[in-house]
Amino acid sequence: MPDDSKLETIPVGRLGIIAMESCTELGNKVDNYLVKWRAARQNEHKSTIAFHGYERSSYLIESACPRFGSGEAKGVIRESVRGTDLYILVDVLNHNLEYKISGKPSPMSPDDHYQDLNRVIAALTGKARKLTVIMPFLYESRQHKRSSRESLDCALMLQELIGLGVDNIITFDAHDPRVQNAIPLSGFENIRPTYQFIKCLLRSTPDLEIDKEHMMVISPDEGAMHRAIFLANMLGVDVGMFYKRRDYTQIVNGRNPIVAHEFLGDSVEGKDVIIIDDMISSGESMLDVAKQLKNRKARRVYCMCTFGLFTNGLELFDQYYKDGIIEKVITTNLTYQPEDLLSREWYASADLSKYIALLIDHLNHDASISDILDQTERIQARINEYKVKHTITENYEA
Repeated sequence: MPDDSKLETIPVGRLGIIAMESCTELGNKVDNYLVKWRAARQNEHKSTIAFHGYERSSYLIESACPRFGSGEAKGVIRESVRGTDLYILVDVLNHNLEYKISGKPSPMSPDDHYQDLNRVIAALTGKARKLTVIMPFLYESRQHKRSSRESLDCALMLQELIGLGVDNIITFDAHDPRVQNAIPLSGFENIRPTYQFIKCLLRSTPDLEIDKEHMMVISPDEGAMHRAIFLANMLGVDVGMFYKRRDYTQIVNGRNPIVAHEFLGDSVEGKDVIIIDDMISSGESMLDVAKQLKNRKARRVYCMCTFGLFTNGLELFDQYYKDGIIEKVITTNLTYQPEDLLSREWYASADLSKYIALLIDHLNHDASISDILDQTERIQARINEYKVKHTITENYEA
């Protein structure tokens, strides 16, 4: 059970969760935690009208986006949401879903998932008391700045959601969190899953030595440096960085191709190194950095990324693991994870469902989430526990 000391306030409204089809598994896990916690919670006011519907067998609200034969769709809510404190979970990167256009299957793209989110919000017709969108991967977040004549899709998306009546947006490890400047008067939380990464690493590796002589954190490029610095400070180790030398005379797949990765930092020889970034897309950059670190005589290479897309498949990662170049790859369950990935020996999944449930629980009570967002004390407690036991125990903390 989490600490309930800050949950003595009256809930904002009857709690409701809409897990879009793209986010069904994560939504079910979040719902299970909330059901368990609220059933066990001792509160003298639970029987009053202000807490009506507080303890239920499920907080999930059924919705759907059925398609016409043309591929067009509509949003449908199958129960009343009047006065509800509503949370919508959506995974815009889920590539495992499809629909039919004129009888032919078409995989759902991020654009399709985002449009379905808009449809469901429109179907609410403004009846929810408060509306929060939990979008782990921020739609179009890689198109966060303009180069020449380009659209600013992420900023437009944020403004569209606020225009549709969304009160708060929660995302994880946004590619550039400054995009929230597009909606300066609205709620926007960008959360780094550093604690969950460390917890997953410590549970899966019993022989780490966490000090400057035996460990180092690596940023694969200049854009990920703030993540690497934060993680290195939490672990009390040094940080290094690669920067990408690009060929600006060419454009391949919409980007200037990387010519080489150049390293800045102290020697990694004999050290366990952790590469941290926001996402693995094809994974080629991450693997190239890992190979260069092994060439510099790093002991073991661990890769941590919030979103593991693996757009070019898993075979190259299999080969690098077989060759001893990578030791472990850790990503979160915030986006779709195929069974093929979960079965890999080199892969570990950091579960964020308990953390999301904790956020929803506090926000429903209109309680501060500052302590939940501040991971410092929890990280230090886990590291100190690991240094004594060489493992960490399960507890309520997300």
